[in-house]
Amino acid sequence: MGQDRWLDNASLRDLQEAMQRGDLTSEQLTAHCLARIAEHNKCGAGVNAVLEINPDALHIANGMDTIRRVAGSRGRLHGIPVLLKDNIDTGDKMHTSAGSLALATHYAEEDSFVAAQLRRAGAVILGKANMTEWANFMTDGMPSGYSSRGGQVRNPYGDFDVGGSSSGSAAGVAAGFAPLAVGTETSGSILSPAHSCSLVGIKPTVGLISRSGIIPIAHSQDTAGPIARTVVDAAAMLRAMAGVVERDPVTRTRRGREVEDYLTGLSPDALKGARLGIVRQFFADLDEARAAVYDRAIDALTSLGAVILEVDDYAPQVEKGDYRVLLYEFKPNLNAYLARTSCHAPVHSLADVIDFNNGDSEARLRYGQSVLIASEATSGTLTESEYIRARLENLLHCREQGVDAALTRDRLDALVFPGNIGCGVAAKAGYPSVTVPAGYTAAGRPVGLTFTGTAFSEHSLIKLAYAFEQGTMARVAPRLGVSDD
Repeated sequence: MGQDRWLDNASLRDLQEAMQRGDLTSEQLTAHCLARIAEHNKCGAGVNAVLEINPDALHIANGMDTIRRVAGSRGRLHGIPVLLKDNIDTGDKMHTSAGSLALATHYAEEDSFVAAQLRRAGAVILGKANMTEWANFMTDGMPSGYSSRGGQVRNPYGDFDVGGSSSGSAAGVAAGFAPLAVGTETSGSILSPAHSCSLVGIKPTVGLISRSGIIPIAHSQDTAGPIARTVVDAAAMLRAMAGVVERDPVTRTRRGREVEDYLTGLSPDALKGARLGIVRQFFADLDEARAAVYDRAIDALTSLGAVILEVDDYAPQVEKGDYRVLLYEFKPNLNAYLARTSCHAPVHSLADVIDFNNGDSEARLRYGQSVLIASEATSGTLTESEYIRARLENLLHCREQGVDAALTRDRLDALVFPGNIGCGVAAKAGYPSVTVPAGYTAAGRPVGLTFTGTAFSEHSLIKLAYAFEQGTMARVAPRLGVSDD
């Protein structure tokens, strides 16, 4: 890649220092990202991570350069290109479609909360990332990273599962298309692609970041979160994205808690004396290649000073959480979002989406829409006794008797999982997780380690993840074609 090769994996700190010295401008960085996308997104066996480019990206970057010269930097995100998952509204010239053909012509009238926060921090919204269609809540058997609108996202590390549903967000960062990306998660959709693409992914507590302006699945579990190459970069992005919005009631649960500076107190020694719970069953069920990587990761945790305790009675809680909650919540949530779309959009309800897809099943229903149909069969009023019981049981089994019970009983600082395996309990509880690269199999498949805690424990988890990252330095960038030779 020549002298610009360092840009493909530079940290935010390196980029900001270069821009402060005058050795780099935001416009040059944005142009470099666009060139990288041109070379590796669609050409040949491309990564296919980016659905569309923001037509104003270079203009925005130029404007950020002017602001830097006149008024100084707004912080670590000033002038930094960011990809947004295609279910996140931007009030600009880009569409928001959730990867569907049903919304392929849909323009949001205003920025989502997340997009507005990033712009306020000085970020350059570079484009929309491909994703698993409808955030993998469309049908049974949908491959991770496939959408009718964008096709299949590919893992930059090779012929491995790319993870979903924030597939393009993760693959784009791993491929060097942008230093940062935003994903969304209902259950595993940030952790899975971050783990699969050797990145840091933070799934925050539900309520830390407003979901206003994001195409929903379930109000009980949905959240946006950052995907980056390092813990520090992800933490900086998380701080910029957090905030309270009156029209998103779940953000009120964090009232009385200031938005933390997640970069304070980071130390390579944070694992010394930390008590970590391991659910051995989750590791034992892995194939031999990945199990070997995780054995080394657990050994590394121990050598870095962590105290490892087994909490195998936690595993049965995974089976008690109820997936049906999502089926019931999807219909009213999606109907509310679609009802506010432009009259020019072809769909304004879940029923409309199903009918639209039936109109051209070859293009729109390659894998079917069984989940959409199952959700449409519910009342959409959340009055079913089955839903109410399942929702309350989720809170009991996943919060009180799940994460919180394990942490309290054994005085744990965090639970540790392999990749996104076991993430469902924390997802149903609405609790945070941070995944960080842990290594690679002999075949080159990325493997991530995930730290999980109780509500609003992001700062503690980030400290643990940072110490593991610094103690192992496991991440290696992928090699994409001749440009990296």
